[in-house]
Amino acid sequence: MARSPVVPPDSGVLPQERQQRILARLRHDGRVVATELATAFDVSEDSIRRDLRELAAQGLCKRVYGGALLPAATPTPLKQRRGEHSARKLMLARKAASLVRAGQTLLIDAGTTNAAIATVLPADARLIVITNAPHIAQLLLDREGFEVLLIGGRIDAAIGGTVGAQAVEQVRRIRADLCFPGACAIDAAHGLWGFDSEEALFKRAMIEASDETVVVATDDKLGAVATHQVAELSRVQHLVVEHSADRAARSAFSVRGVAVHRAEAAPA
Repeated sequence: MARSPVVPPDSGVLPQERQQRILARLRHDGRVVATELATAFDVSEDSIRRDLRELAAQGLCKRVYGGALLPAATPTPLKQRRGEHSARKLMLARKAASLVRAGQTLLIDAGTTNAAIATVLPADARLIVITNAPHIAQLLLDREGFEVLLIGGRIDAAIGGTVGAQAVEQVRRIRADLCFPGACAIDAAHGLWGFDSEEALFKRAMIEASDETVVVATDDKLGAVATHQVAELSRVQHLVVEHSADRAARSAFSVRGVAVHRAEAAPA
């Protein structure tokens, strides 16, 4: 298990320096506890609470009872995400597609990174692809060699895919080899998270219907915080990360039994 950064007793350290060390621990663990920080830094809990208030005022943490969490990531509409960081997402997609084997049935969630995966899946591998995203279904229909099944139900325009009871019920009647749930946030301690309750429920159903789960995450999703838990980390077998992903973050997932796959660097 990856260890938090070692913090020697340092009651003589300036508050600004102490705050930077608190922030380093927060980014590593995803959370900090005021009593533990007070002991580690050999200062009062009041001093730690002042530090956390100042960090929160800068938007660097979210204060909660007894400590702080990383600030929640902000969901971005699908239209805005299309075209953003396309080279980086393509590198992630290629690494993710390398995990697919011939003859498999895949469940692919909505999302721009997953759309990139659809463009690089091998066309000669006799793949069955099931998706809740009309855009992804169309990308595959424009290519030859795929059997495509589209999950029905209410389409959420911000998500770009179907969610709700009808979509979940259809997924529960499916058996897939691999699923690619979209990642809003993932951390080594608490698993995979989403912003929307219906979206999180659909992702959870995907995972339950699949033999293995592949989470593909850009750097900003690692250690981020969202509202609704999708699955414990034990339900994730593979994590595909960017070439630039922090080494400590990669190690934190590896020691918990997740196979971490690092994408090639995107062209400059």
